Amino acid sequence: MPSAPRSRPVSLSVAAALLVAALAGCSLPGTADDEPGARPAGAGPQPGPLGAATAEKGKVRLLQRVGAEGRLRALNVDSDGRWECVDCAGDGVTSTGTLDPEQVSRLQGLLADPGLARETDQARAYQVTCIGSLTSSLLTSAGLITSQDCPGEERPPIANEILLLLTQATPAEITD
Repeated sequence: MPSAPRSRPVSLSVAAALLVAALAGCSLPGTADDEPGARPAGAGPQPGPLGAATAEKGKVRLLQRVGAEGRLRALNVDSDGRWECVDCAGDGVTSTGTLDPEQVSRLQGLLADPGLARETDQARAYQVTCIGSLTSSLLTSAGLITSQDCPGEERPPIANEILLLLTQATPAEITD
């Protein structure tokens, strides 16, 4: 029987540094990054307010991991709904696809919601508190938004809608 997740505060700066390191090199092929004069593909996240990592407007990146030793699931979604997921099911396979037009419209509306800026880790002074639980980190143009499947943890509402949309629309099951 698996043990319950232990609770221990982890510095936000450590969690953010790990996320930025994991995101370095995450870029969808064939995007605006490939245009002459644009940042080179794989250049990593854009710097945002106060140097925080952000995604380009209309794009979102989702990283998920169970515990510190779990496999990393990395999903990149472009503004037109094209997505690429690395190790979605924990099987080492990279999957690609496209959200349907309704999903793209919903996602873009959520990403454009001004309330999303109030849900960033920086705005909430968020600290990772559980060990061994599923940690989901969204990188948006508003900034980094992290949540965990921990007892009693409330998820930011707009970010949670984005998370649900992405996990329901892409191969999201992490298997061991």
